Amino acid sequence: MFPSLIISIIAFGIAALGIITAGSRLAHLADELADRTGLGEALFGVLLLAGVTSLPDFAATLSAAMDNRPDLAMSNVMGSMAVNLVFLGIADIVYRKANLEHAAASSVNLMLAGLLIVLLTLPLLAIVSPTIAEWGVHPVTPVIVIAYLFGLHLVLRTEAKPMWFPRLTSETVPDKPSPQLQGSLIKAWISFVALAVLTGIAGWILMEAAKGIADKTGLSDTLVGGLLTALATSTPELVTTIAAIRLGALTLAVSNIFGTNCFNMLVVAAADLGYPHGSIYHDMAPVQMTWGLVSILMTAILLLGMVRRETYGIGRIGFESALILTVYAVALGIVIIANG
Repeated sequence: MFPSLIISIIAFGIAALGIITAGSRLAHLADELADRTGLGEALFGVLLLAGVTSLPDFAATLSAAMDNRPDLAMSNVMGSMAVNLVFLGIADIVYRKANLEHAAASSVNLMLAGLLIVLLTLPLLAIVSPTIAEWGVHPVTPVIVIAYLFGLHLVLRTEAKPMWFPRLTSETVPDKPSPQLQGSLIKAWISFVALAVLTGIAGWILMEAAKGIADKTGLSDTLVGGLLTALATSTPELVTTIAAIRLGALTLAVSNIFGTNCFNMLVVAAADLGYPHGSIYHDMAPVQMTWGLVSILMTAILLLGMVRRETYGIGRIGFESALILTVYAVALGIVIIANG
């Protein structure tokens, strides 16, 4: 799409900047709409904010899949999920009052972590299974969609009738509506939708630029997708999470990360649907399993941390944050060496 490497890099930078700018504003609107709609931070983060911040991943991954570049598509979405979990560790560092997973304790977040582990195993099972594709789609793809919808149903029931309650401590920050909300509700929704469209368009431009960078520099699609585009398309999660923490919306910050990763599994399903040569799971390099397995490991570690709820740890962050940052650094080194 872009005729030269310089133009591709400029387009990549502009698209990434657009995503970052929109993400910052989205956190403010999400916190406001969560209070005004009565959904609360956890459900709004799962149902709406997660989908919006996933739009760059959706647009970028689908663009690569339809262009017959399975490694670029899957490394982008799988790498994005691992990066999102790293962002949660970074958010824990930013929140200095206590361990973020302690302060933002929520039964919904526990459910989301468990659901994410289930969803992440499905494409990995498809990769190691025999080559099967009915009407150009692997049977596991509709299973991913059904599992996501059923998991969302369980999350909604957990929010409506929780059977587990976190122990309240002086460091726990419950989800409380803002005392004063001003301005038009319709205007807030219009702004939210407009920013969602902007992030989606930016994600598509980002991937088109990434294709040009990969082609003109000789870098592998796995490296470009797993590192470059994964980081860029995930910046809305980082920006919205940090912004939510500064607003005091801690539950929104955590649920946005887990909800985004769960929604990204629908992106995986869409990539298989959009891939023109049968099942995408069998045409991508086995190294893509690395990011999926790493994401499962990191999610399980975070789940342990959310149940344990350590108040303080090394550097005033929980053991889970320190571990996931270490796991990602090791995995990153392995992927770079493997594709070097």
